[in-house]
Amino acid sequence: MAALAESGSNPDVDLLYDINGLAKDAPGWFDGIMKFVGEWGILLAMVLLVLWCWWTVRRRGGEDAASSVAALMWAPLAAGIAVLVNVPIRGFVERPRPFREHEGLEVLIGGKTDYSFVSDHATLTMAMAVGLFIANRKFGLLGLGLALVEGFLRVYMGVHYPTDVIGGFALGTAVVLLLSPLAMALLTPVTRTVERSARVGWMIRARGNSPDEDDDEGEEQVISGARAGAEADAEERDLAA
Repeated sequence: MAALAESGSNPDVDLLYDINGLAKDAPGWFDGIMKFVGEWGILLAMVLLVLWCWWTVRRRGGEDAASSVAALMWAPLAAGIAVLVNVPIRGFVERPRPFREHEGLEVLIGGKTDYSFVSDHATLTMAMAVGLFIANRKFGLLGLGLALVEGFLRVYMGVHYPTDVIGGFALGTAVVLLLSPLAMALLTPVTRTVERSARVGWMIRARGNSPDEDDDEGEEQVISGARAGAEADAEERDLAA
């Protein structure tokens, strides 16, 4: 297992050199930006995207607000679970970082002494992206785009093989989708309870868009309709008299 992709004729290694070669040709300031974006920037952007989606969902309201917020809660939880699942996978495969097995790579981040397969960053971003997609398709597509950029940058920086990234994408997606039914069954009742709370219901729906207020409006419409009907009946009786 430790000898995965050690041959220079391996397509995985060839693609590694092709993508990492872009870092060699790029100016130092650009590589510095890519280093920050690939290590922290995309992760931060994913968190902000989840918060943005939550803000949009709560403002829009609707009957599916509670389930959408539950799906958004599941996205970071699934990402954390996926990384934990990766711990024994790394220990079993024991694949060294590419710069330990191949010469001539432009390594933008030093100090990576752990194993390479699978990529934690790719796992985290893809898990959050798929979780976002479950909650909201438009935000999910943005998240998937960010995850793909993250995977590319991990290879660009010389710290992962392409198959490390693909494995991370697969792991993150599998954890989200396989555990999603159980997670939604547990989280949705919680968000529905929060939604009905007068104190913290704003976390699910914006104020002025709560289900209780919707019910009150409906009751007022029914009462108004009943009154109008009673008045019409009274007028008909007066005319008949």
